[in-house]
Amino acid sequence: MAVPTAGLRGAAAAPGALPLPAVSRGELTRAPWAAASGPALTGRPVEAEVPHARPRLPPLATEDFTSHRFVPPAKRIQSPEQLKQFLRSEAARDFVSFILALNEAVKGKQLSDVCPESEAVHKLVGVLDTLWRWVDETPPAAHTLRYGNPAYRTWFAKMAEAAPQLMGGVLPESLQPAAEELGGYFADSFGNATRIDYGTGHETTFAALLYCLAKLGVVGQGDAQALVTRVFRRYLQLMRKIQTTYWLEPAGSHGVWGLDDYQFLPFIWGSAQLVDHPFIKPSSILSHEVLESYASEYLYLGCVQFVKQVKKGPLQETSPMLVDISGIPMWSKVNSGMVKMYQAEVLAKFPIMQHFLFGSLIQWAPERLAAPHPSSAAPAPAAAHAPTASPAAAPAPAGQPAAAAPAAAGQAAAQAQQPSEGQ
Repeated sequence: MAVPTAGLRGAAAAPGALPLPAVSRGELTRAPWAAASGPALTGRPVEAEVPHARPRLPPLATEDFTSHRFVPPAKRIQSPEQLKQFLRSEAARDFVSFILALNEAVKGKQLSDVCPESEAVHKLVGVLDTLWRWVDETPPAAHTLRYGNPAYRTWFAKMAEAAPQLMGGVLPESLQPAAEELGGYFADSFGNATRIDYGTGHETTFAALLYCLAKLGVVGQGDAQALVTRVFRRYLQLMRKIQTTYWLEPAGSHGVWGLDDYQFLPFIWGSAQLVDHPFIKPSSILSHEVLESYASEYLYLGCVQFVKQVKKGPLQETSPMLVDISGIPMWSKVNSGMVKMYQAEVLAKFPIMQHFLFGSLIQWAPERLAAPHPSSAAPAPAAAHAPTASPAAAPAPAGQPAAAAPAAAGQAAAQAQQPSEGQ
C-alpha cells in the first residue's frame, strides 16, 4: 500500500520512497491517524511543545512531607481547552523537564554500563520482579480470540490491590503516607483491566510515577541513568511479557502509522543512547546482524527487534515510519525529533491525556503558567533519601495483597469507563 503524501507540508520524497515523518522536520504530522486522533476527536488542535522545558530533575525536596496531605490521584483534563492549559502549565514543564533529564543521562550509555544504583532503584526493580512472578503464577486462560485474555484481569486485580503496599516498600518510613497516592499511578501504569488494553498513556503514567518519586526525594540526580537503564528497562521487559502472555489490545493503536503499538519513551531514550555511536547509524535498524548483536544494549534497537518479532511481514510494511526515520543521518536528529513527536502525539492528544492523573505531587493548577527554571543550567542536587550507590542493597520484599481494595483499584475501575482510544 502506497503511503499518501498529500497534505505533508514540504514533503519531498524520491519516487517510490516513503517521506520522513513531518515531526522530524519540526512539523506536526499529517498522517491519517493523526487526523483521526487530533482535531477530529479533540475539536481543535493543541500546541505540541511544552514551553520552557529543559533537562532538569526536581530540585532537592525542601517541604516537610510529614505534614503533607497526600491524595489519591484523579483525572482532571476534561476538555481540549483544559489540555491546552495543562501543556502551558508549570506541572507540564516540570514533567517534560524530567523526561529530558533522563534523556541527557543516558546519552551514549549502554544498558549494561555501570552506574550508581541507590537502594530505591533496587527496590523499584524488586517490585517489578514481583509483578513478573505474578504473571508466571497467572497463566492465560483458554481463549479463542487473539487479543484480550481474561486472565489479565486476575493479574491486574492482584496488582492494583497490592499497589499501595508495593509502593510503601520503596518509600522510607517518613514518607509512608505517600504510598496511596503513588499506588494510584502505579496501578494505572500496566494497562486497563476492563478493556484489556495498554498504550502510551499507561507508559506515561509510569514516567509520572518516577517523577513523583523524584519530587519526594526518594530518587535523585545520581539515579537518573539507572531510572532508565535499570528501572524503565525492567518495566519494558515486564510489559512485553504481559503483552505476549495476555495479548493486550493496543490502546488507540496507530497501526502502521505509529512507531509501535504500545510504547514511545524507549524510542526517545533509546535514540539518546545511540547519539554519536561510532558505527551504529539510524539505517542500521535494517541490519539483522546489528539487531541481534546490540538489541540487548540499546532500547531503540530492542524496540525494533520486538516489533519484528510480533508483527508479520517486512518492517517496510508493518512499520514504515521506523523505516522512514532510518533515513535520518544522525541519532541526535532522531532524538530531537522523537522528543517533539512525543509531545505532539502523546502529551498533546486529548484521547490520551484525558486519563492522566493529578494528585498533590503533580497538581492540577493550569493557572500556574510555565516559566523558565530559575537555574535551568545548574544540575539538581542529589536527593536526601537516595544514597548515590548501594549495589548490594536488598531488593524490596515481595508485596502481599492488602486486606481491602484501596483507592488505586477504584481509580483503575473508574478509568475503565473512559473511551477506549485513551491510552
